[in-house]
Amino acid sequence: MSHPTTVKPRLLVAFAPFAIVSFVHILARALDSDAVSTPTKLLLMPALAFGVWWASRAHGWARTHTLLTLAIFFSWLGDEAALFFPFAPTLPLMLLFFGAAHLVYIWLFQRRAALRPQPGWSALYLLWWGALLVPLWPHLGSLSIAVAVYGLVLVGTAASATRCHPMTAWGGLLFLTSDSILAFRIFLPDAMPHWTDPAVMLTYCAGQGLIAAGVVISSRGTADMKN
Repeated sequence: MSHPTTVKPRLLVAFAPFAIVSFVHILARALDSDAVSTPTKLLLMPALAFGVWWASRAHGWARTHTLLTLAIFFSWLGDEAALFFPFAPTLPLMLLFFGAAHLVYIWLFQRRAALRPQPGWSALYLLWWGALLVPLWPHLGSLSIAVAVYGLVLVGTAASATRCHPMTAWGGLLFLTSDSILAFRIFLPDAMPHWTDPAVMLTYCAGQGLIAAGVVISSRGTADMKN
Protein backbone atom coordinates (compact mmCIF):
# COMPACT_ATOMS: atom_id res chain seq x y z
CA MET A 1 0.00 0.00 0.00
CA SER A 2 1.30 3.46 -0.88
CA HIS A 3 1.85 6.01 1.81
CA PRO A 4 -1.28 8.15 2.25
CA THR A 5 0.65 11.39 1.75
CA THR A 6 2.25 10.38 -1.57
CA VAL A 7 1.23 12.42 -4.61
CA LYS A 8 0.33 9.94 -7.36
CA PRO A 9 -0.08 10.55 -11.10
CA ARG A 10 -3.81 9.86 -10.67
CA LEU A 11 -4.03 12.91 -8.41
CA LEU A 12 -2.24 15.11 -10.94
CA VAL A 13 -4.55 13.93 -13.71
CA ALA A 14 -7.64 14.40 -11.54
CA PHE A 15 -6.89 18.03 -10.74
CA ALA A 16 -5.45 18.93 -14.15
CA PRO A 17 -8.77 20.33 -15.47
CA PHE A 18 -9.05 22.59 -12.43
CA ALA A 19 -5.45 23.75 -12.88
CA ILE A 20 -6.04 24.52 -16.55
CA VAL A 21 -9.30 26.40 -15.97
CA SER A 22 -7.65 28.31 -13.10
CA PHE A 23 -4.70 29.33 -15.28
CA VAL A 24 -6.95 30.55 -18.09
CA HIS A 25 -9.21 32.42 -15.68
CA ILE A 26 -6.37 34.16 -13.84
CA LEU A 27 -4.73 35.16 -17.14
CA ALA A 28 -8.05 36.51 -18.39
CA ARG A 29 -8.46 38.55 -15.21
CA ALA A 30 -4.97 39.98 -15.64
CA LEU A 31 -5.82 40.94 -19.23
CA ASP A 32 -9.28 42.34 -18.32
CA SER A 33 -10.95 39.85 -20.63
CA ASP A 34 -14.46 39.48 -19.21
CA ALA A 35 -15.48 37.34 -22.17
CA VAL A 36 -13.09 34.64 -20.91
CA SER A 37 -12.94 35.30 -17.16
CA THR A 38 -16.73 35.13 -16.65
CA PRO A 39 -17.33 31.60 -18.04
CA THR A 40 -14.09 30.20 -16.64
CA LYS A 41 -15.00 31.42 -13.16
CA LEU A 42 -18.26 29.51 -13.45
CA LEU A 43 -16.27 26.35 -14.23
CA LEU A 44 -13.72 26.61 -11.42
CA MET A 45 -15.51 24.86 -8.57
CA PRO A 46 -17.20 22.21 -10.77
CA ALA A 47 -13.75 21.37 -12.13
CA LEU A 48 -12.43 21.08 -8.57
CA ALA A 49 -15.34 18.86 -7.52
CA PHE A 50 -14.64 16.69 -10.57
CA GLY A 51 -11.03 16.38 -9.42
CA VAL A 52 -12.14 15.21 -5.98
CA TRP A 53 -14.46 12.63 -7.54
CA TRP A 54 -11.86 11.36 -10.02
CA ALA A 55 -9.08 11.14 -7.42
CA SER A 56 -11.31 9.15 -5.05
CA ARG A 57 -12.32 6.51 -7.60
CA ALA A 58 -9.48 4.11 -6.80
CA HIS A 59 -10.07 4.20 -3.04
CA GLY A 60 -13.81 4.69 -2.74
CA TRP A 61 -16.07 7.57 -1.79
CA ALA A 62 -16.31 8.49 1.88
CA ARG A 63 -17.97 11.05 4.14
CA THR A 64 -14.75 13.04 3.96
CA HIS A 65 -15.27 13.51 0.23
CA THR A 66 -18.92 14.40 0.73
CA LEU A 67 -18.00 17.17 3.18
CA LEU A 68 -15.22 18.40 0.90
CA THR A 69 -17.60 18.52 -2.07
CA LEU A 70 -20.22 20.32 0.03
CA ALA A 71 -17.70 23.02 0.94
CA ILE A 72 -16.77 23.34 -2.74
CA PHE A 73 -20.46 23.63 -3.64
CA PHE A 74 -21.02 26.45 -1.15
CA SER A 75 -17.90 28.14 -2.52
CA TRP A 76 -19.37 27.89 -6.01
CA LEU A 77 -22.56 29.59 -4.83
CA GLY A 78 -20.42 32.31 -3.27
CA ASP A 79 -18.42 32.74 -6.47
CA GLU A 80 -21.55 33.07 -8.59
CA ALA A 81 -23.93 34.79 -6.16
CA ALA A 82 -24.52 37.64 -8.60
CA LEU A 83 -25.29 35.22 -11.45
CA PHE A 84 -27.45 32.75 -9.55
CA PHE A 85 -29.30 35.30 -7.40
CA PRO A 86 -29.50 38.54 -9.42
CA PHE A 87 -32.55 39.64 -7.41
CA ALA A 88 -30.61 39.76 -4.11
CA PRO A 89 -27.70 41.89 -2.82
CA THR A 90 -24.52 40.16 -3.90
CA LEU A 91 -22.08 40.88 -1.08
CA PRO A 92 -24.28 39.63 1.81
CA LEU A 93 -24.97 36.46 -0.18
CA MET A 94 -21.27 35.98 -0.80
CA LEU A 95 -20.59 36.26 2.93
CA LEU A 96 -23.42 33.80 3.64
CA PHE A 97 -22.35 31.13 1.16
CA PHE A 98 -18.63 31.39 1.80
CA GLY A 99 -19.34 31.45 5.52
CA ALA A 100 -21.20 28.16 5.09
CA ALA A 101 -18.26 26.77 3.10
CA HIS A 102 -15.83 27.70 5.86
CA LEU A 103 -18.01 26.13 8.56
CA VAL A 104 -18.02 22.87 6.56
CA TYR A 105 -14.25 23.12 6.11
CA ILE A 106 -13.75 23.64 9.85
CA TRP A 107 -15.86 20.58 10.65
CA LEU A 108 -14.00 18.57 8.02
CA PHE A 109 -10.55 19.62 9.24
CA GLN A 110 -11.31 19.12 12.92
CA ARG A 111 -13.34 15.90 12.73
CA ARG A 112 -12.40 14.04 9.56
CA ALA A 113 -9.06 15.19 8.11
CA ALA A 114 -6.97 16.01 11.19
CA LEU A 115 -3.57 14.34 11.34
CA ARG A 116 -2.15 16.07 14.42
CA PRO A 117 -3.21 18.09 17.49
CA GLN A 118 -3.99 21.77 17.06
CA PRO A 119 -0.63 23.62 17.09
CA GLY A 120 -0.43 26.46 19.55
CA TRP A 121 0.99 28.87 16.98
CA SER A 122 -2.25 28.65 14.97
CA ALA A 123 -3.73 31.13 17.47
CA LEU A 124 -1.67 33.76 15.62
CA TYR A 125 -4.38 33.71 12.98
CA LEU A 126 -6.48 35.72 15.42
CA LEU A 127 -3.90 38.48 15.09
CA TRP A 128 -4.40 38.34 11.33
CA TRP A 129 -8.14 38.79 11.91
CA GLY A 130 -7.52 41.83 14.10
CA ALA A 131 -4.98 43.33 11.71
CA LEU A 132 -7.47 42.93 8.88
CA LEU A 133 -10.44 44.33 10.76
CA VAL A 134 -8.83 47.47 12.20
CA PRO A 135 -8.22 49.34 8.89
CA LEU A 136 -11.44 48.04 7.32
CA TRP A 137 -13.82 48.78 10.19
CA PRO A 138 -14.48 52.49 9.38
CA HIS A 139 -15.47 51.49 5.83
CA LEU A 140 -17.73 48.49 6.52
CA GLY A 141 -20.91 50.38 7.36
CA SER A 142 -23.95 48.15 7.89
CA LEU A 143 -21.86 45.06 7.10
CA SER A 144 -19.49 45.58 10.05
CA ILE A 145 -20.79 42.69 12.18
CA ALA A 146 -21.26 40.36 9.21
CA VAL A 147 -17.71 40.95 7.97
CA ALA A 148 -16.28 40.53 11.49
CA VAL A 149 -18.10 37.21 11.96
CA TYR A 150 -17.10 36.05 8.50
CA GLY A 151 -13.50 36.96 9.32
CA LEU A 152 -13.64 34.73 12.38
CA VAL A 153 -14.80 31.68 10.44
CA LEU A 154 -12.25 32.49 7.75
CA VAL A 155 -9.35 32.44 10.21
CA GLY A 156 -10.99 29.40 11.82
CA THR A 157 -10.59 27.56 8.54
CA ALA A 158 -6.92 28.54 8.23
CA ALA A 159 -6.23 27.62 11.86
CA SER A 160 -8.08 24.30 11.62
CA ALA A 161 -6.21 23.44 8.41
CA THR A 162 -2.95 23.41 10.37
CA ARG A 163 -4.07 20.07 11.85
CA CYS A 164 -4.20 18.52 8.39
CA HIS A 165 -1.93 17.54 5.52
CA PRO A 166 0.65 20.25 4.72
CA MET A 167 -1.07 20.92 1.39
CA THR A 168 -4.32 21.62 3.21
CA ALA A 169 -2.54 23.86 5.73
CA TRP A 170 -1.01 25.92 2.93
CA GLY A 171 -4.36 25.96 1.18
CA GLY A 172 -6.03 27.42 4.24
CA LEU A 173 -3.40 30.14 4.42
CA LEU A 174 -3.82 31.02 0.73
CA PHE A 175 -7.62 31.09 1.04
CA LEU A 176 -7.24 33.53 3.93
CA THR A 177 -4.82 35.61 1.87
CA SER A 178 -7.24 35.72 -1.04
CA ASP A 179 -10.18 36.92 1.03
CA SER A 180 -7.97 39.46 2.82
CA ILE A 181 -6.95 41.03 -0.50
CA LEU A 182 -10.54 40.88 -1.70
CA ALA A 183 -11.78 42.67 1.42
CA PHE A 184 -9.49 45.60 0.72
CA ARG A 185 -10.52 45.62 -2.95
CA ILE A 186 -14.19 45.81 -1.95
CA PHE A 187 -14.01 48.31 0.91
CA LEU A 188 -10.85 50.29 0.06
CA PRO A 189 -10.72 50.02 -3.75
CA ASP A 190 -8.75 53.21 -4.32
CA ALA A 191 -5.85 51.84 -2.27
CA MET A 192 -5.52 48.62 -4.27
CA PRO A 193 -3.53 48.44 -7.54
CA HIS A 194 -4.83 46.52 -10.55
CA TRP A 195 -2.56 43.52 -10.03
CA THR A 196 -4.45 42.65 -6.85
CA ASP A 197 -7.44 41.59 -8.97
CA PRO A 198 -5.73 38.53 -10.51
CA ALA A 199 -3.90 38.05 -7.18
CA VAL A 200 -7.25 37.43 -5.48
CA MET A 201 -8.03 34.58 -7.87
CA LEU A 202 -4.48 33.24 -7.94
CA THR A 203 -4.45 32.77 -4.17
CA TYR A 204 -8.08 31.59 -4.14
CA CYS A 205 -7.60 28.91 -6.79
CA ALA A 206 -4.31 27.75 -5.30
CA GLY A 207 -5.87 27.67 -1.84
CA GLN A 208 -8.95 25.70 -2.84
CA GLY A 209 -6.89 23.31 -4.93
CA LEU A 210 -4.36 22.62 -2.19
CA ILE A 211 -7.10 22.14 0.40
CA ALA A 212 -8.86 19.59 -1.78
CA ALA A 213 -5.69 17.75 -2.81
CA GLY A 214 -4.44 17.58 0.78
CA VAL A 215 -7.72 16.18 2.07
CA VAL A 216 -7.86 13.58 -0.71
CA ILE A 217 -4.26 12.49 -0.11
CA SER A 218 -4.61 12.23 3.67
CA SER A 219 -7.85 10.26 3.39
CA ARG A 220 -6.14 7.40 1.60
CA GLY A 221 -5.57 4.25 3.57
CA THR A 222 -7.55 5.44 6.62
CA ALA A 223 -10.51 3.73 8.19
CA ASP A 224 -12.67 6.53 6.85
CA MET A 225 -12.12 5.24 3.34
CA LYS A 226 -13.99 2.07 4.30
CA ASN A 227 -17.14 3.86 5.48
